[in-house]
Amino acid sequence: MKKATLLLFLLLICQVFSQQENITDEFTKRKSYIEVEYFYGNILKHQPSIAPIISGHPDGFILSWNKKTLGNKEWQHQYNFPDYGFSFGYQDYKSEIVGKLYSLYGHYNFYFFNKNNKNQLVLRTGIGLAYNTNPYDKVTNNKNISFGTHLNSSTYFKLFYQRERIVENLGLNAGITFVHASNSNVKSPNTGVNTFGVTLGLNYNIDNETYIYPERIIEKKLKEPLKYNFVFRGGLNESELIGSGIKPFYVLSAYADKRLNRKSSIQVGTDFFISPFLKDFIEYWRINYPEKDSGTSTDSNRIGIFVGHELFLNKLSIITQVGYYVHYPFPYEVRYYERLGIKRYFGDKFYGIVSLKAHAANAETVEFGIGIRL
Repeated sequence: MKKATLLLFLLLICQVFSQQENITDEFTKRKSYIEVEYFYGNILKHQPSIAPIISGHPDGFILSWNKKTLGNKEWQHQYNFPDYGFSFGYQDYKSEIVGKLYSLYGHYNFYFFNKNNKNQLVLRTGIGLAYNTNPYDKVTNNKNISFGTHLNSSTYFKLFYQRERIVENLGLNAGITFVHASNSNVKSPNTGVNTFGVTLGLNYNIDNETYIYPERIIEKKLKEPLKYNFVFRGGLNESELIGSGIKPFYVLSAYADKRLNRKSSIQVGTDFFISPFLKDFIEYWRINYPEKDSGTSTDSNRIGIFVGHELFLNKLSIITQVGYYVHYPFPYEVRYYERLGIKRYFGDKFYGIVSLKAHAANAETVEFGIGIRL
């Protein structure tokens, strides 16, 4: 689990640092600001089983450093000069069962209005690592079914109003945020925790000069033939049976994609899942629930077909896919699945990929892979 979540975080960190290439102007390097915000909210009851852990309103803070982009590269114009940076979060769940959460993220800020406006509406997306202080323990803490490990992955989204330089370099921001943390079923139990809340805080520009953003130059047309992708993924996971054992898994994928414009492409393809953990789960099910035996097959492999979308952000891209099992020998979870992932391109053909595969609200695997686009 530690290697898996660390690689996920490092992939985004490498992308964040890569944005500083070819920026040599000293003025440009100084364009950054910090934010500190108070957080107060609610734990969302996404499953009935987590009701016992909810005993109060979580609160905490988010501290972030943000670097502004100023139009040095084409992709910055496409996305209205976004910010990128790092954020640290602290969250007290107000529950002795769950404890507290410390998180570190890489993030992007995307702006809805012209960047020269004083009042801004901003969407932040962040992904990183989280440390839970009180995970499941069979003897001392068997009620915490949300976190099976200390180290977890975490994502958060924040929609907020921002006003800079109200009093000299000091400004104000306020909004709403959603935070998810779980170990993505690398080890059971793993229902995860979702919190929704409001934030209020201050921002402070490190430099004293106000930058006037240039007129955006947007190249929408991009002609590209149909491309074919081949991806190999793998990782470790455990079934929902606590203590059933962590097993390796493998996924072979092939799909075609068609670029619609500079930002987006659509995908159609197939996945072949090799899932040893499922073989043990089938055997357990048949021994303990013979009246619910769904057949004689011991096949633990599955085949899915999917459609998807890829959003390109410089050398980084975000994939979202929805699939359906056409080969489904045993009814584990449901017959449809979703995948959300990050790709990092190395040249025109090769890429690394980290993705989360889930069935509705239930994560099954964190997948790490390599691929080629021809």
